[in-house]
Amino acid sequence: MRNRLMVAVVIGTMIGASVARGDDSPPTVKSVGDKVMCLCGCVAILNQCPHQGCSTHDEVQAAIQKMISEGKDEKAILRALSERYGMRILAAPPAKGFHLAAWILPSAGMIFGLVIVIVVVRRWRKPAVGPVVASTAVDPKLLAAVEEEMKTSGLGARD
Repeated sequence: MRNRLMVAVVIGTMIGASVARGDDSPPTVKSVGDKVMCLCGCVAILNQCPHQGCSTHDEVQAAIQKMISEGKDEKAILRALSERYGMRILAAPPAKGFHLAAWILPSAGMIFGLVIVIVVVRRWRKPAVGPVVASTAVDPKLLAAVEEEMKTSGLGARD
């Protein structure tokens, strides 16, 4: 019962953490810039591009600023940028279609790994099955001969 409750809590936490929160605040160049990649080849988020005077950085920021001034929301801006530059501009893949696998597989892998760990630990902790039994049987004639020898030599048990 306790283990099942623990597993349910872990699964619930993982699912809750993987669901994206909606934010109703108006978009800013910084908030959108944190969700897109710089395309100059630096493999960094737009707001963290290490190259000074990066032409791609300035171009994308200008496009974001223009769309904000037109009154577009963040989703519309990200959609327009992905249409213009391709899906490679998005820092995180959209949670739909084939890209949904990028959101589901890490959580599913962690749950699968947790189940494997639980099964292995339970097998390690499982007690031995039944008492230990001698592997060879003693011949009754040999046992009688040994007992007789012990009696005659004085090594037998005292009555």
